[in-house]
Amino acid sequence: MKVLLLTSAIAIASSSLGNASPSNESPRVGTDVVINEMNVGRPGILSEVDHEIHVSMLETEDGRMVFSPSSLTLKAGNTVRFLIENHGELTHEFILDRPEINALHKQLMASRSETHFGENAITLAPGKTGELIWKFTDEGTLEFACLIAGHYESGMFGQIAVN
Repeated sequence: MKVLLLTSAIAIASSSLGNASPSNESPRVGTDVVINEMNVGRPGILSEVDHEIHVSMLETEDGRMVFSPSSLTLKAGNTVRFLIENHGELTHEFILDRPEINALHKQLMASRSETHFGENAITLAPGKTGELIWKFTDEGTLEFACLIAGHYESGMFGQIAVN
């Protein structure tokens, strides 16, 4: 299985993606997609969490794939612990990034089947749960999305407004 390492600006490889390890190893530039510094946040730590938000990932009877909730408004400076549950029958991901970066990443993923991990991403098999902790440092707009081929197009994305 190939794995795409996300950490938060963008260097897209022109070659195929290599295997990445979830350790503290540096990603291999030129073989992985690496996302470095976001304008509106950074990974948070558990001891600084201001509140928790439960997010469900699922497919609907009409074939859509969705997050619930589908949009959020948060305050700059807050640290949020996202408790993410996959209630669907398919594997889904929760990738937190700027909309324009997710759009570039989605194009890259159109012909690939990697799964994601990193400080701003989690992939969950059906019935599994996980968490992502994020500190929203500045005002702006972020997007959470599932970039597995076809999932975004089926409605699996949402917006976070940071005020």
